[in-house]
This record gives sequence, C-alpha cells and structure tokens, in this order.
Amino acid sequence: MSAPVDPRVAEAERWWTTSIIDIEPGRIAVRGRPIEELIGTIGFPQMIWLTVTGEMPTPGRARLLEAALVASVDHGPHAPSIAIARMAATCGAELNNSMASAINVLGDVHGGAGQQCMELYADIAARMDAGEALEPAVAAGVEAHQARLGPVVAGFGHRWHPVDPRAAPLLALVADAAAAGEVPGRFAAIGQAVEALLTARKKQPIPMNIDGATAVIFSELGLPPPLGRGLFILSRSVGILAHAWEQMGQGGRIKGPMPKSIPYTYAGPPRREAGSDTDPDPNLGGITPEDANRSPS
Repeated sequence: MSAPVDPRVAEAERWWTTSIIDIEPGRIAVRGRPIEELIGTIGFPQMIWLTVTGEMPTPGRARLLEAALVASVDHGPHAPSIAIARMAATCGAELNNSMASAINVLGDVHGGAGQQCMELYADIAARMDAGEALEPAVAAGVEAHQARLGPVVAGFGHRWHPVDPRAAPLLALVADAAAAGEVPGRFAAIGQAVEALLTARKKQPIPMNIDGATAVIFSELGLPPPLGRGLFILSRSVGILAHAWEQMGQGGRIKGPMPKSIPYTYAGPPRREAGSDTDPDPNLGGITPEDANRSPS
C-alpha cells in the first residue's frame, strides 16, 4: 500500500505549470522533443521559435525570423542602450550587469517602435477584415495610431538614415517567402501602403525603417505585438553583449555620456557669492530680483 501524498507536496508540484520544458534526472525535453535530438540538428532561430511558440518552423519561416534577428543586432554607441552598456562597463559592472543596465531601458520610447508598428498593422488588418478596402483602412489606422501615440508613426522614417539599408533586404525576403507560400504577404502590402500614405502626406519620402520591416516579418509569422518587442530585445542583446565586452577590453574608468571637454547646458539660477542672503524669486524663473532689474548688457 503506497503512502498517502502530503498535500503540501502536491501543492508545491502544482505551484508552477509549464508546457515549455520537461526535466527529470537524466532527461530534458523542450516542447516534448528530447534535447539530444535537437542539438546539432536545428539552428538557434528554430530553437527560439520552438521554445516560444511550441511549433517547429518550416525552413522558410525560420529564415525570415533569422533575418529579422540579424538585422536588429546593433546600431552603434549613439544608441542609448549600447552607450549604457559601455558606460556601465567602465564603472566596473560585471558583464551581466552591464547587459542588464542596457536592456532595462528598452521600453516604449527606445525599443518599442516595432511592437507599436505591429499594433498599427494589426489594426489595419482588422479594419480590412471588417470590410474596408486597403487605402481607407490604412488612413484610419494611421490616424488612430497618431491619436494614441503622437504624430510620429512607429516604423517609418529614421533620424540617421534617409533610407534605412536594412529594410529593403528584409522585405525582399518576405516577398520570396510569400511567393513560396510560407507567409501570406498581407502585412508587407499593409506596410508598403502605410509608407505610400505617409510619403504622399508629407510630400517627401518617409521610408519604412528597421522597425517597420521587422514588424512586417513578425506579423507575417503570426506573432502578437508584445513578442515582437521581446524578439527585438533578444536580437539587440547580442550587440549589447559585444559592446560591453569590447569596452571591458579597452578599459577606461567611469566614462560618462560625453568627454569632460564638452560642457553641458546649465539652466539654473546664477551663481551667488558665499553668504549672500538674497534668494532667487521663483516667479522670476530662478533669477534674483536685482538681476531682473538689470538692463541687458
């Protein structure tokens, strides 16, 4: 006769539930697939897709995912997340802490454009499913996007590149995958229609950027928008790792965002002599009453 199960043990076993991985002594299976059968037989993009979605992607879909991950790896030390990783390294942070410092700033503003663009595409697709034609659905979707997030349309235009060199190769791969029946091609058409609308409104080119192009790929692959951001962060983590590691090799100590020779802008009250009993009047924007009565020199 077997011993009764301690209810606390049963509760502990139910505490975490996962369909991702099954581990016992001497046994590891990811989504039901033994790890020893995956090692050496699939690539990292396939492993990402399998782990996240529970399915094994076709070679064509895995190629699209890999292309999006490759394209987003790095954008130089002027990208705040990369700069933060390098600054953290000069402050003596360990490699993992330098990476975590950088990853923690990848939020809505710096890192969220891909997800926001996927939300735009999904809204346009839903309008089309409800019976709207492509062009009016795009116009309404863009207006709703701008009402929610402001005038800048996520995924289009770039502060550095007149034409983002990463977008065209990604869209070409989407076109190939659509021709092969791997993806529907619907979101590529939506993205290109948004680009045409913005260009017509601005009367100058507003081309799709890396966020718009990867949003096309992730949408074509059927991913929900939050996963688009997660995959971008996974990709950018490679660049963050490389820069933090490089900075550790270069050395440097407590490097700030700019050299000491470049001043910042001070916008506070003017400097006062020690012992001065005249306080700035807050109604005068931080200047003293005497300063306010002086004529400009």
